[in-house]
Order: sequence, then structure tokens, then C-alpha cells
Amino acid sequence: MPLALLALAVGAFGIGTTEFVMMGLLPDVADDLHISIPTAGHLVSAYALGVVIGAPLLAAVTSRLRRRHVLIGLMALFVAGNALSALAPGYGWLLAARFLSGLPHGAFFGVGAVVATTMVTPERKARSVSLMFLGLTVANIAGVPVATLMGQHLGWRATFLGVSVIGVAAIAALALLIPHDPTHAPAGGLRGELAALRSLPVWLALATTVAGFGALFAAYSYVTPMLTGSAGYAESSVTLLLALFGVGATAGNLLGGRLADHSLRGTLFAGLASLALVLLSFPLLMRSEWSAAPAVALLGMAAFVTGSPLQLMVMEKASAAPSLASSANQAAFNLANAGGAWIGGLALAAGFGVTSPAVAGAGLAVLGLVVAAVAHAVDRHRAGAPRTGRERVVASHVPERQEALRG
Repeated sequence: MPLALLALAVGAFGIGTTEFVMMGLLPDVADDLHISIPTAGHLVSAYALGVVIGAPLLAAVTSRLRRRHVLIGLMALFVAGNALSALAPGYGWLLAARFLSGLPHGAFFGVGAVVATTMVTPERKARSVSLMFLGLTVANIAGVPVATLMGQHLGWRATFLGVSVIGVAAIAALALLIPHDPTHAPAGGLRGELAALRSLPVWLALATTVAGFGALFAAYSYVTPMLTGSAGYAESSVTLLLALFGVGATAGNLLGGRLADHSLRGTLFAGLASLALVLLSFPLLMRSEWSAAPAVALLGMAAFVTGSPLQLMVMEKASAAPSLASSANQAAFNLANAGGAWIGGLALAAGFGVTSPAVAGAGLAVLGLVVAAVAHAVDRHRAGAPRTGRERVVASHVPERQEALRG
């Protein structure tokens, strides 16, 4: 694997840290800015909104630029957003800075995934994407806990300054390690990128992402009350248990990348089925401490096995112009975050019990399986459909063109 993937992983580590650290800093931020915890929670929503808007928007407006330059520019915007967060004089400014910090998130992962696959042979594409995502999962194990401790002892502003330093390191790594030649922009530019989004298979792949990762967030958003209210853990133990989720996610991400290079569709189906089974077992596993801890790790593993296959599937469906579709998939991940949390909350509010969000999540995983099966059926139908006259003429010249290229 090329060393350049390390540069993408460093950027992903910084992005993952700033995305999730706000949850642990909410009390400190609320205290310092004299606002309520629910009001401080809007800072999480502002970041997510920035991701959803920025992912397709920035991928579209940079479609004619070299991808290497795009990645460096996105990371510079990330540094600016976090530096402004650290210097924000009040709540309104911090809200705007968090929105700005979220804008480059989706486009960085989307364009980065395209760049990662251009630097490896076809049989290693999924593995290259999983190595980039490794920075995101490791952020949940190391970056977020360390950044949270820094914020608690040195002030929350120090945390965002620290994240800015990570961003600067990522810029240096991108400039040094990402090669120039394989990362040029597609010839079609914005028009070609937008044309890719008119494809039904692309939208089915995006819908699979929303349903599949919505299943994860339906349960994970409420895992703390499950651990304390059902399994019987003390609140002080939750941080360590959530680190287990990060360990499981890291293992699942690496496993998914390796398996998807052998069978993309098979890995996706197996991952979604495993996620449904793990979530269905949560009401039983959350009854005791000894079974709840491995359940959290299994949840991370089952969910992130599907991460690389989903990203690669979207890119393959939009192979002529993958950057915008790949970035849109990151927006789909964040829609899954919001939608899954909402559906899990409905189950909880209906009085079905503290573990009911996991069961609701299992339903979403099954829905993801159904959408993936429909996408597979559409692919098979299109592959077997009779060609038009023009397509037959083009196909008849393919052997001649291949012979000419060999000559």
C-alpha cells in the first residue's frame, strides 16, 4: 500500500476527532458561554449540517481542479474552521465556526476515497479506502478521549487549537506524499459529475448507506442509557466502553476492506445481516455487564464492515465521475446519523424500553439489505438487457480498439 494513504488517514483522524469531541465538551462549552446544555447541543447539529451541505457543494465547485489541490484546500478550510472555533468570542460565532468546520468533511472523504483507489491496483481498492477510514475509527479510540481530557483540563478552546495543529500536519503530509499525476480532475467537469447523480444505481447505493448506517446510529445514539439503565454500568465507565466501540469499528473497517476486495456485494450483504443480528440481540446482551461490553465492540465491528463496501459501491456506480457521488455518500452517512437517532428516539419515547432503539435499528439494517438486493437486481437486469443499435456498434469496435492499443 502506498505511503500516501497515511496522509489521507491523518486528515481523517483530525476530522473524526473534531466531529465527535464536541459531545464530550458540551458541559464545558455551556458553562463557559453561559448557555444551556440543549443550546450547546446545536453545535453538534451545526457541524452535521455543514457536512451535508458541504459534501456535494464543494465536490461540485472543485470538479475541474486537481484532486491533490482540492484535498489540501479542504484541509486548509478545516484548519480555519477549528481555529475560528477556538477564538470564537461568543455562542453565535462558535455556531458559525462549527458549521464552517463541517463543510470540508464530506468532500475530503469523498475526494480522498477516489484518490486512494487511483493509487492501488484494482484488487486492492476497497482496502485502500478502508486504510483512509482507519484515521476516522482510530480517532474514536485515541483522538476523542485525549482531546476531551485536554478540553477538561486546559479549556475547550485548547482542544480546537490542538485539532488545528493536526490539520496543519495533514496538509504537510498531503503536500509531501500525494502524487501529482494520478489525481487529475475528470475531463467531464461539473457536468459529468452531475450526470452521474442521475443514475438509479447511484441513488440505490446512497439509500443503502442511509438505511445501513441509520441502523447503527439508532442504537449508538442511546447506548449510554442502555449501558447504565439496563446493563448496570456506572456512568464513569461509559467512556472506556465507548472506546471498545472504536476498537470494534477499527477491526470491522480493516476486515471489510480486505473482504470487499474479494467480494464487494457479498461483504455488504454479510455486514448488513450481521448488523441486524447484533442489534436484535441487544435486549438480551444488555442485561448484564459481562455481555454488554462485547456487544458494544460487536456493534462497531458489524457496522464498519460495511463502510468501505458502501463507499466503493457508490464510486463504481458513478465510475465516469465519482467525486461528487463519493462525497454525496458522506452526506448520506450524516443523514443516517440524524435519521437513525430520530427513529431510535421514537422507539424510546413510545415506552418500548431502554433497548428498543437497537430493535428499531435492526429494522433499518433489514431495510438496507432489501435496498441492496433491489440494487443488485437492477444491476443484473441492466447487464442482461438488450443493447441499442448504437451500443452494439460501439461494442463491436471494442476488440479492434483493444488490438490497436496492444499494437
